Amino acid sequence: MNHYQDHQYLEPILRFLDEINLPYQLQPINGKMFLPGIMIRKGTIIIDKEKLKFPGDILHEAGHIAVAPADVRSKLTSPVNAQLDFDAATHEMMTLAWSYAAALESGTPLDVLFHAEGYKGQGDNISYGFQSGQYIGLPMLQYLGMACDANHAAKNNTQPFPAMIHWLRPKLD
Repeated sequence: MNHYQDHQYLEPILRFLDEINLPYQLQPINGKMFLPGIMIRKGTIIIDKEKLKFPGDILHEAGHIAVAPADVRSKLTSPVNAQLDFDAATHEMMTLAWSYAAALESGTPLDVLFHAEGYKGQGDNISYGFQSGQYIGLPMLQYLGMACDANHAAKNNTQPFPAMIHWLRPKLD
């Protein structure tokens, strides 16, 4: 088993989801799944522990829910792209940034999140970019009031990304 397939990270990930009030259910999944052992149904991450291959993928899917508009979040069902207010690429970038912050917060190693068998083989490059301070998706998280870059954090008396102001997207005024 590769390190990124290690299920020892499942419990810390689930504790983190509990802490931010992002719903999940552990239950068998029958039928087609985009990711092994994971799907989103009505704003809840469904996790089939027997079929789950990459625990880090849970954080990525949680990111899709977390950055969705509050009025859409509870209805969100896989596949999510047609249900969102931003184009798929923008939403994916926000999800990458959110999941990076979530991995750090939950104590999940980045190679478990950005594993070698995901992200079209670019997991290492994505991880390296975040570790180098290239926070793809941060401008959108900042626009939504979920996080701040270093300049805005100082002005707003908050911690800069990867710290999050809100784990779940707030309603914009």
